[in-house]
Amino acid sequence: MKNYLASLLLTVCLLSVSCTKQYNHGGKIPLVEVNGNFLYREDLQGVLPMPISADDSVLFAEHYIRSWVENILLNEKAKNNIPDSKEIDRLVDNYRKSLVTHSYQQQLIDQKLSKNIPEDELIEYYNANKELFKLDRPLVKGLFIKVPVTAPQLNDVRKWYKSQSQDAVDKLEKYRIQNAVKYEYFYDRWVPITAILDMIPLKVDSAEAYINKNRQVELKDSAYYYFLNVSEYRGKGEEKPYEYAHKDITDMLVNLKQVDFIKQVKDDLYRQAIKKNKIKYNY
Repeated sequence: MKNYLASLLLTVCLLSVSCTKQYNHGGKIPLVEVNGNFLYREDLQGVLPMPISADDSVLFAEHYIRSWVENILLNEKAKNNIPDSKEIDRLVDNYRKSLVTHSYQQQLIDQKLSKNIPEDELIEYYNANKELFKLDRPLVKGLFIKVPVTAPQLNDVRKWYKSQSQDAVDKLEKYRIQNAVKYEYFYDRWVPITAILDMIPLKVDSAEAYINKNRQVELKDSAYYYFLNVSEYRGKGEEKPYEYAHKDITDMLVNLKQVDFIKQVKDDLYRQAIKKNKIKYNY
């Protein structure tokens, strides 16, 4: 692949006017020149996706070079046909200022502001703003086990899966090692109901409503038994459980703190400028 690419780059370079020594290229190897604009080998190598086959690398390089040349030509044509360059310069200057300001703000935030929010503050914010945290899909807690139809002790499994007692769970844990094809314990966490429905052959008009009404489900097909016990159900549009909303709450509070922090930085700069008589009002 490297030989193919090197051959292509060398061919382009030999055909290019930019390979002469009339320009200072800073140690880079020029491939193409368009009216004093240069595309360097290092630039092309930097955008070459990896891994890539030899043939694909050649096609990619050809396409990239052609696109680069066309963009340069279009840009120069545009320069000659856009009379109000001052407006362009103003927009570019404003954009540059915005980029510099944003980079500095991010640097300050990274240096001065912690993203670790105390748990009690997260809980307080959640309790005061529960209307902000609504589910877009149902969640469930529970247990699921899938076993072959030939598995032993099926009557025991029917009793164990319906119970949340530690004894029943322990027995299922031991049983599933040798007999279960699939086993999911999620009494201790919320999971999207779609993840559970994907594991069972439930064929009803509204699977979510069925699970909400029938918390203990036993299904069978030609090869397996499916046992599902739903201990808790939280429907679409209801409040997100705190533990499930934890990341959203954290992100919201971090963002609010960042906004307040930058506002305080701006206020401090303004007061300092006033104090040092740096601001002159002419009205």
